[in-house]
Parts: sequence; structure tokens; C-alpha cells
Amino acid sequence: MKIYKSLLFFKYFGTRPTYLILPLLLAIYSSAISQKTIDEGWATLFNGKDLKGWTTKIHHYEVFDNYGDTFRAEDGIIKVRYDQYEGLFNDRFGHLYYDQPYSYFHLSLEYRFVGELFPGAPDYTLLNSGVMFHSQDPRTILKEQDWPISVEMQFLAGVEKGKERPTGNMCSPGTDIFYKGILDPNHCVNSISKTYFGDQWIKAELIVFGDSLVKHIINGKTVLEYSKPQMGGGVVNGYDSNIFNPGTPLKEGFIALQSEGQPIDFRNIKIKNLKGCMDPKAVNYKPYYIEPDPNGCEFR
Repeated sequence: MKIYKSLLFFKYFGTRPTYLILPLLLAIYSSAISQKTIDEGWATLFNGKDLKGWTTKIHHYEVFDNYGDTFRAEDGIIKVRYDQYEGLFNDRFGHLYYDQPYSYFHLSLEYRFVGELFPGAPDYTLLNSGVMFHSQDPRTILKEQDWPISVEMQFLAGVEKGKERPTGNMCSPGTDIFYKGILDPNHCVNSISKTYFGDQWIKAELIVFGDSLVKHIINGKTVLEYSKPQMGGGVVNGYDSNIFNPGTPLKEGFIALQSEGQPIDFRNIKIKNLKGCMDPKAVNYKPYYIEPDPNGCEFR
């Protein structure tokens, strides 16, 4: 397929720095297929009724324990709430994982901040949440592990008029990324998005090409691009050292919605898998795939 060959050329044989070819690669995905094809292939991750197909892991609790009904399906949205918590927040950072890992994908969702920061939550979590991707399996996260080894598309809202607080940033718990062609030493990299105040719905999109390229989009505008997600860095505590190997490329992983002490709502959560059968003769061939899965082809 023309798109796939173009991607392979730049991914494996290109001589220019990744940060220079990134816009070109993303343009190939965006423009080389028709609008009809772009509109096809979306799968809904949330059924609007319950959390079937999702797994909870909250710091200080075992996997599957959705303490205090932190994550709940109500009114056709996923809500993060703390009204059943006892005592102070006590770093009970939580994540709700979709049960299928992805490698090459386009994720789309909407979020809005609501309510007040729960007492005892760190100040930096005020109007702060996010979606994790390329995460370790929640079943491998230890009871006292605070964050998953993953990459985060961070969501923020404005706190004070006149002070910028962009959203759609990148944070890297237990991971590293390359930004503008250089291994970035910072835990978070800010996007160029505008600052959004209040409880308005914001549309966030992620385009991820395995362990190579990542693009963040807020309300239809590209706000951040980077590459080469891999294990490394710091921040995460209490993890199983047997699964942590710095420098290991993150080719795929789980997607998770975050809970940090700030109430938030999520809706319209959908994904387009960009990895699949690229043989036009197969019955499950899709023109928007950019990464082949030869073992996944089905023929009559």
C-alpha cells in the first residue's frame, strides 16, 4: 500500500531527524485517504451504560478494586468522583484501563472538569487529569505502585485569569520521549494549546504510530508532536523492577483514564485501530491501516 511504503521509507531509511519528518508522516496519514475512509473504522470503547471491558487500579488497593466507586458510568458518561472517600486523599491516584492493548491507533474523546479538588490531593492536581497510553498491563501493577509505567496526554484547565495553562501536554511516568529530535529530560512537555477555563467540554485526540511517532490534538488543532516513547525516567514508585528496562521502546500498551483527586467527566470515547490486514485481497482489509498485521488477514 502506498501509505505504508511511505511510512516504512521514512521510519527505517530516512536520514533526516525524526522531529523533521514527523509532520510529513502525519500528513500522509491525514491526507492520503478520503474523508469517507477517515470517517470509517471508529470503535466505541465505552458503551454508555457500565464499565464492562474496563479494569480499575487505584494506588493502595489491588487491581479490580474500584474503591469508593471512583470510576462510574452515569448519564452516558464516565465520571470520576470522590464523594464516597473516607479521610484525606492520601495519594489514591487511580486509573481506569480499557482491556485491549493498542499499538498504532487514533484515539478521540471529550473531557470536562467539574466540582472541587478533593481535600488532601496535591495542589498540582487541581483541574488536572489525563489519558495514559502505551501503559503496562494493570494486572502487573503492584498494590503500592503509584503510577503506571506509561505515557500521558495531560489535561489541564486554567486556574487564574491572565496565566496560561495549556492542555494536551505530555507527561512521562517511568518513560522517556524524544522531543525535537532530542531525548527530553523533563517529566512533562507543554503543548501550544490555548488555556481553557470552566467546565466546558474539550475534545482531545491522540495519533500514535507504535514506538515511533505521537501527535496530540485539542479541539481540532495539533498542539504537540514527539517520538520514540520508551521506558526510562523516574517519577513512578513501587513498581516491579523485573518489568522495568530503561531504553526499551514502547511499541504498544493499554489506554487508561486518570483519577488524581479532581472530579472529571469523559464521553464519546472511541478509537480507530491503525494496525491490521493490509492485503487488499483479504476480507478484513481496511484502507486506513498503516501498520501490517499479516497474521490477522482473513480470506474466503
